[in-house]
Amino acid sequence: MDKLQALESTVESLITRCQQLSEDNRALRQQEADWQRERQRLIKNNEVARTRVEAMINRLKGLAQDS
Repeated sequence: MDKLQALESTVESLITRCQQLSEDNRALRQQEADWQRERQRLIKNNEVARTRVEAMINRLKGLAQDS
């Protein structure tokens, strides 16, 4: 009977561990998705800033040529 109880305890521990790992995995996948969205937002902001800086440089070059 002790072997059966030990096996049952082991199975219960494995089930608990599996549930915890599943929850951890879900949380990590959500975190990854959040990071991907943040990355895309930062890439977009960087592109907007780059475009603005290029426009300012072109305007400055135009002003320098006019002088």
